[in-house]
Amino acid sequence: MEERTIVIGDVHGCIAELEALVRACQVRPGDRIVLVGDLVAKGPDSRKVVEYARDMGMLGVRGNHDEALVRWKQASDKGKGKDLPRLSRSSQEALEQLKPSHLAWLAALPYYFEVDKDTVVVHGGLEQGVKLEKQDPAVMVSLRSILPGGKLSSRATEGDPWAKKWKGPRFVLFGHDAIRGLQREPFAVGLDTGCVYGRTLTAAILPERRLVEVPARRAYTEVRRAESA
Repeated sequence: MEERTIVIGDVHGCIAELEALVRACQVRPGDRIVLVGDLVAKGPDSRKVVEYARDMGMLGVRGNHDEALVRWKQASDKGKGKDLPRLSRSSQEALEQLKPSHLAWLAALPYYFEVDKDTVVVHGGLEQGVKLEKQDPAVMVSLRSILPGGKLSSRATEGDPWAKKWKGPRFVLFGHDAIRGLQREPFAVGLDTGCVYGRTLTAAILPERRLVEVPARRAYTEVRRAESA
């Protein structure tokens, strides 16, 4: 039986939907589950999502919301928490749910994950023409758009989707862009379909790239169209 990799879009604390999607994908022994990041914040139960992912042996990459909590914890441990931007309310709520062991697990997530020599998972995006190992972590967790002239942007309300401009050669699976929703381009697929906003949670099953989705139980927060995070 062929080994599969199941790549799951932004969960944002939506534990019931994550469990439902795993069932819908009919996960079997030998499958790898890879999360595209943003396991935490905005949704109802960040702690249960981290525990479920950890206990299931899931893999993943670090999203911008995961990154914010990890950086805050690291700075706080050094007595420098006051030097960081204030956490959003949903991130603060997530931080209160998580134990140091949960944050340590998030901190161990890489910025990218190589499924194979041709396929990579990242949260935000990649900069064209830059080797994978030379990519800027800040870009990998935040990229959404390419502006005229080639400038990179974290906003979905300006420019073109970076995936539309991506020419490979790596095929990229990513999240982070719920405003645009599912994106299917020749060399990239965007899997953030806005579960936390009441839409769906989506997975891509490799190698066939078959999509599976489950509906959100409800909207847990509202989309802000100008948001850059």
